Amino acid sequence: MKIATFNINGVKARIEALLAWLEEAQPDVALLQEIKSVDETFPREPIEDLGYNVETHGQKGFNGVAILSKLPLEDVVRGLPGDDGDEQARWIEATVTGDKGAVRVCGLYLPNGNPAPGPKYDYKLSWMARMRDHAAALLETEMPVVLAGDYNVIPQDEDAEKPEAWRADALALPESRAAFRRILNLGYTEAIRTRSAAPGLYTFWDYQAGAWERNNGIRIDHLLLSPQAADLMTDAGVDRQVRGREKPSDHVPVWIDLAA
Repeated sequence: MKIATFNINGVKARIEALLAWLEEAQPDVALLQEIKSVDETFPREPIEDLGYNVETHGQKGFNGVAILSKLPLEDVVRGLPGDDGDEQARWIEATVTGDKGAVRVCGLYLPNGNPAPGPKYDYKLSWMARMRDHAAALLETEMPVVLAGDYNVIPQDEDAEKPEAWRADALALPESRAAFRRILNLGYTEAIRTRSAAPGLYTFWDYQAGAWERNNGIRIDHLLLSPQAADLMTDAGVDRQVRGREKPSDHVPVWIDLAA
């Protein structure tokens, strides 16, 4: 079962790029972030024509997450538990059943948090605390769990081409990194770093100042695996080449293969 995460940065603006990648990469499950679309106007038809079931949790103009799956989706949950007053569309999860069993997949678009300090950063940290609580509860199910998406966290200096440029940014502040580690330390495995500890492995390049051409990137898109999911992982990677195509997102897909 190939599971990918992709911050598409506007699904309507990048539908052709998305369809081309889906046809090329053939993920069984794709978790999208920043769809920037309400549920009613999400471009379902061309994606369904490729054989995907589509579940969305949309919001007008910004945020928004979706699950695209060639396999049946069950028990879909929209919204991160823990705050009924949170109206931002940043979390969607469902159970996907493959040939060898079921996997709980969670797609997330974690708050950016800038400017920090400030209310947006407070929201980011409180959201991450809620995520940790829910991630702990998911472990108690003892089923394979994948937490995949745009975390808006640069875990270590090695995950930025110019770490000094991010010192005061909410993506790399010590409190953000500590909150990320608290989720990991529940027992999750960060998939990509099990495959490569090398520097220069990025998932996001800004549109400005030739960041892509200079490889001035950061790694903020992650897949965290429960012990049961980590035991099933056979491969993981980053589809870096997608960033160099026409009308790209500023993020690229990140994926894992599970023996499931």
